[in-house]
Amino acid sequence: MKIDFTKGAGLVPAIIQHSETNEVLMLGYMNEESLELTKNSGLVTFFSRSRNKIWMKGETSGNHLKLISITNDCDNDTLLVKAIPNGPVCHKGTLSCFPNDTKINKDFLSYLEEIIKSRRFSDEDNSYTAKLLKGPLQRIAQKVGEEGVEIALASVTEPDTKVIDESADLLFHLLVLLQAKGLQFSDVVNELRNRHK
Repeated sequence: MKIDFTKGAGLVPAIIQHSETNEVLMLGYMNEESLELTKNSGLVTFFSRSRNKIWMKGETSGNHLKLISITNDCDNDTLLVKAIPNGPVCHKGTLSCFPNDTKINKDFLSYLEEIIKSRRFSDEDNSYTAKLLKGPLQRIAQKVGEEGVEIALASVTEPDTKVIDESADLLFHLLVLLQAKGLQFSDVVNELRNRHK
């Protein structure tokens, strides 16, 4: 890959895309050094124009971008970086710097999954999710079982609002269980896709 850094006075734009959902997460700039650091470390690193220095995404927040691939465009002056975010990408706390409220279903589950992943490093006293993730796997499995029973009962004895409420609890605890097992929600989606063929 040969990148033309001369057009942008030593910098090229780097479009960051979620490697699993294809959502555009952010735009940053790279120089030759930050590109090499990204390749060598496996964590996306930029050149900060405002601070005039190299900056690894997540160096203060912990919300790193794990590198999956880098490709260049047809003019060799723009990079497309596919990555897996470890928590919200935007400084405003959203998964993407380009929020799109019309894409709430699949993208919100991905966003929630990233939040759950980031909670692994939170204080247990301040985060129910952190407490679950740091506790025994059996406790999370028990919660999934309890929520499954609660939605089954609600579906035959409660109003639809309660069914929705219990469904949300079940999905949340399922995402926590998957995270504790080192699995992704996309693994489940891929299995459903394979069954649909």
